[in-house]
Amino acid sequence: MRRHRSMHQHSPAWIAVATAALLAGCGQGSPAGPAAESTGSGTRAAVTDAPATDDVVAATWDLGVQTLRAADGPNAVVSPSSLVTALAMLGEGAVGDEAAPIDTALRATGQERTDAVSALQNALARYDGDPAVVQDEALPTRPVLHTAQRVVVDDDAQPAQQFLDRLQQGYGAGVLVTDLGSASGTDALSAWVKENTGGLVEKSAIQPSALTTAVLQDALVLAAAWQQPFDPDNTHDADFDVPDQVSVQVPTMQAEVSVPTVQTDGWQAVRLPYTDDLSADLLLPLDYPCPSGAMCSRPRPPVVTDPTLADPQTLADLSAALDDAPATRVKVSVPTLDLASTTDLKGLLDSLGIDADHPFSGVSADGQPVFVSQAVQQTVLEVAEDGTRAAAVTEIALDVKAAAPDQIEEIRFDRPFLLVIRDGTTGWPVLLASVTDPR
Repeated sequence: MRRHRSMHQHSPAWIAVATAALLAGCGQGSPAGPAAESTGSGTRAAVTDAPATDDVVAATWDLGVQTLRAADGPNAVVSPSSLVTALAMLGEGAVGDEAAPIDTALRATGQERTDAVSALQNALARYDGDPAVVQDEALPTRPVLHTAQRVVVDDDAQPAQQFLDRLQQGYGAGVLVTDLGSASGTDALSAWVKENTGGLVEKSAIQPSALTTAVLQDALVLAAAWQQPFDPDNTHDADFDVPDQVSVQVPTMQAEVSVPTVQTDGWQAVRLPYTDDLSADLLLPLDYPCPSGAMCSRPRPPVVTDPTLADPQTLADLSAALDDAPATRVKVSVPTLDLASTTDLKGLLDSLGIDADHPFSGVSADGQPVFVSQAVQQTVLEVAEDGTRAAAVTEIALDVKAAAPDQIEEIRFDRPFLLVIRDGTTGWPVLLASVTDPR
């Protein structure tokens, strides 16, 4: 098992190089502290230069629905884009066939995969801003959607420079060097999470161990005002159908708005635009399975189905159809929302073929494989009369394997035996027992 040394001891040469580059870029001349961090320096791809973008978008719908199904509780919120970005970053640490599960999941391989995710992130960059605005009482007049990526490397590790370069160039990912086995390392993970989610997610969900080599982090935060706000005076308790109950009362916003709507394939879709070209698409299932298995219109009392069982392609098609739908004057009733989910992604990654025994040999300079030990997404969604506040963090911890324990002889007292209690000075037996049936 690795031991974490204190920072006054000799550090690997790559840390010295990274620290020197960081200080040179910042114009600093003083020694680095216990954690050295560099920022991303890459130029992200444009959508027009990334031919696999449409395939990755389709994969994101699929993975998003799978993640939603994996979440616990009656309500859940996940970030498909954050998950896909984190998986793409993980793929940069794969060598050869190790990337196959990620290639399959993201429907793109190698540089095309990197370029597609980079381009999608680049498309969001037009909304970038201070994540702290999510805490302001008034939402910004123009949406802020801030994203950030980072790799945190243990100071005892020897990362492959190509791995770090690809993360910085393809994703603009910063690099932090710290002692992941210490409290300061855990604090550094949490401080970044809190900063890049505007405080909506307060701390990291990763618990590093002495075996942790690196942690990949992806974060986003959204602060967006409705183009047509809801009047708080029109928010009242209203019925909401839930499984196994006729209805419950929940605070519900109401407004007459001119918005795109679509009804097809047993779904009704409504697009609520924010003050720019961001929008929220609300997808409502209209048909439900009858007890006989046939489809029928929703009866009273309700038969509520699980919308997460929907086909991801159907949901993607509905959202795309809203792009061409004309605005229609409709009365919309929407519950206010205050959701928070913490989703363990290990089960999902296992189903993709990225289990605890799947190696990533391109992370370490010496080719020593690392393995996904933890994968967690934390997500927050607040929907109110003025707009939406949301944040998400996806984190993946990569560990080396613990050394196999030494084989030792096992002696099983599984047949009649004697037990002696004796004085160690004189050898005098104090108690003696014969054990033939210990029931």
